[in-house]
Amino acid sequence: MTTCTPRAAWGNLLRRLHFYIGLFIGPFIFIAAFTGTLYVATPQIEHYLYRQALHGETTGEPQPLAEQIAAAEKALSAPLPVQAIRPGLAQGETTRVMFADPTLGPSESRAIFIDPVSLAVRGDFTVYGTSGILPLRQKIDYLHRSLMLGDPGRLYSELAASWMWIAALGGVALWFYSRPKRRIQNRFQSRRRLHVSLGWVLLAGMLLFSATGLTWSQWAGGNVDKLRAEMNWLTPQVNTTLNGPAQAMDAHAEHHGHDSGMMMPDRESDLTQFDTVLQAARRAGIDADKLEIRPAKQASQAWTVTEIDRRWPTQVDAVAVDPLSMQVVDRTRFDDFPLMAKLTRWGVDFHMGILFGLANQLALIAFGVALCVLIIWGYRLWWMRRPARSSGNPVQTLCQCWLDLTVNGRVISLAVSCLLAVAMPVLGCSLLLFVLIDWQRWRLHSALPLINETK
Repeated sequence: MTTCTPRAAWGNLLRRLHFYIGLFIGPFIFIAAFTGTLYVATPQIEHYLYRQALHGETTGEPQPLAEQIAAAEKALSAPLPVQAIRPGLAQGETTRVMFADPTLGPSESRAIFIDPVSLAVRGDFTVYGTSGILPLRQKIDYLHRSLMLGDPGRLYSELAASWMWIAALGGVALWFYSRPKRRIQNRFQSRRRLHVSLGWVLLAGMLLFSATGLTWSQWAGGNVDKLRAEMNWLTPQVNTTLNGPAQAMDAHAEHHGHDSGMMMPDRESDLTQFDTVLQAARRAGIDADKLEIRPAKQASQAWTVTEIDRRWPTQVDAVAVDPLSMQVVDRTRFDDFPLMAKLTRWGVDFHMGILFGLANQLALIAFGVALCVLIIWGYRLWWMRRPARSSGNPVQTLCQCWLDLTVNGRVISLAVSCLLAVAMPVLGCSLLLFVLIDWQRWRLHSALPLINETK
């Protein structure tokens, strides 16, 4: 058995684990970074492609919301319940009337775009999530989130998010363990310095995107939600049930595959309520130009009017309005959110590239491109230093590196691995797969001396 100092043993273990993450998880992180970069780089392209739907050509006094909704309903081939309205309050913007269509997928709705002045239909598209993205970015989002494979495909993005922060922190630790005491000038060290420099520059971003990505994941995301609920970190939501307890809102519900509070009114309800509810919300201090009005799901519930401008400064205040008395029965103000709820909101919006507008987009594009280069450069470094085929040194296996640790080191590493596996099941399963593959390789390499001695 190979013996080495405890420091060298930890260094070997970190090096081998970092190699496995890069070799096997690197492609998934690369795809997530590439598709995420496409997502944040395309709002202007989407705005151009759908400019006819997003902007009205007629200037003048806008018609009441009731008439705009009626015009949207006439464009339907079959009646559909109104899910939400996003009024075109700024000059030149269209009103988005969203209908709940049972033929669409989770979190999707059919949007009819109406010119508020002329009542002309300007577009008819499927929109997705609370962010209301249009078909182009919707496809990119599906590609980024699940490779367009549905829920099974979401394992890829969870795998990438689960390991990226470990790769980042492990790379930092590995640098401290293995940095040369004096500057060495050769081709490999020059390329290694670029990999290390990119790692340091991207460290904060990798930790942030790994954390926010995990909150959207299938398995680890459930544990994150439980933790947030236990620590009272959930985002406050207006109470729509009269005399009922307040609820909490998922800050990134648009990326979940379930219905996120869809409210569908009776088709015979008076459409003029949309105008009166909006007026009541304005009197209550809802003053943003970007709003969403959601009718009550049941007659005993309140309507909601929510600010949806998630740029800086963040405007996500909301009120619940009784549709009969037009009284505000509950409200939430972003200024009153708990600190962790604010950080969650900002983290999610930064992840999506909308918090600081164009500056946020450019930063994320630079990050995504640099992360892709970092991964490619890592493969280049491995290729330059790959071992010869005849090499069968057991120290190059994860199992042997772990066995070289002290007893305390083995116990600590095993305990940490188990805790992480419980918190992030996809990471745990993939780590187990790493160990099984490596154990088999270690057994084969360990048997080589015995085979050679018998010849």
